[in-house]
Amino acid sequence: MTRLHELYDRFGQSVWLDNLERRWLASGELARRIEAGVRGITSNPTIFAKAMAGSDAYDEQIRAATRSGVPVDVDELFWQLAQADVGDAADLFRPVYDASGGLDGYVSLEVDPTLASNTEETVAAARRLYAALRRPNVYIKVPATPEGVPAIRQLIGDGINVNVTLIFSLQRHREVMEAYLAGLEDLRTAGGDVGSVLSVASFFVSRVDSEVDRRLEAIGSADATALRGKAAIAQAQVAYQNFRTTFSGSRWEALAAAGARPQRPLWASTSTKDPSYPDTMYVDELIGPDTVNTMPEATMTAFEDHGRLERSVDRDPAAAEATLARLIEVGVDLDDVVEQLEHEGVAAFAKSLDEVLDTLGAEVDGLAR
Repeated sequence: MTRLHELYDRFGQSVWLDNLERRWLASGELARRIEAGVRGITSNPTIFAKAMAGSDAYDEQIRAATRSGVPVDVDELFWQLAQADVGDAADLFRPVYDASGGLDGYVSLEVDPTLASNTEETVAAARRLYAALRRPNVYIKVPATPEGVPAIRQLIGDGINVNVTLIFSLQRHREVMEAYLAGLEDLRTAGGDVGSVLSVASFFVSRVDSEVDRRLEAIGSADATALRGKAAIAQAQVAYQNFRTTFSGSRWEALAAAGARPQRPLWASTSTKDPSYPDTMYVDELIGPDTVNTMPEATMTAFEDHGRLERSVDRDPAAAEATLARLIEVGVDLDDVVEQLEHEGVAAFAKSLDEVLDTLGAEVDGLAR
């Protein structure tokens, strides 16, 4: 039994891998990781940009697209490549999905990040991707922008699984949970099966510390610098308490009686950006039931080697709340932090999509000559 198995069996936390590469599917690497305890996969435009730029595994499918004699739509080609990877990975994870009763075994594909400020287009794009993939163990990733939140409600009401990404604040997390509940209620009112749809709320952690630490250093006081590396974990631990509160009580119990399952918090961006911090800190401090931690390979390897196995996410909720209060007291504007990180996150994914489209365009042009 690996530490990843123990996280799930002893503490109720699912480990997902924050990467997807086509060569893993052919080589058996992904199958080996599943056997070692990985229970799902997340992807994003940055992951696909790296995978497609650094591999010849896509050459055959790209060549096939150029042989048709019809001008290649590079944007459409990208989505064909990405959907092929997600579909094949989902098939590999299907036994995990079946064995868990549909709780795990998911692969996530993100909607076009350039649509993040348009509710209607986000909904339309998500519906197209979900219909094209035709698999129950797929999540469509939707960013938690102000325009993304109503899209989440619509998609859940459609019965489409949603991985809500780029959550940086407690308030936005509350809005996302409300969108999920309202979507389930819409689905139930329409006569749909609320037990057939699921969602996770991807709460980003290390990026919060990176930005807050920068501001703490600029403030420069002893009280400020003593708070370095504490904001992200404290906020995630408070988010967990909010999750527990939201998915209890009469409103939730009515949905649960109809078969609904809670929207688990997913800890994302769990690699340590500051080398002075322990390399497993965003795993060690956020272990608890009904959660997911999606880890890049390096973090997963480090945790397997020396991670700490103990329930920690709700060890001291009052201390977590106090940490957030102290951050405000020393002068950190957490609302501004959130706004900046949300903007940067969407922009980074859009930039990655542009880069991969440029790379594919160059390859298509080269093959067409």
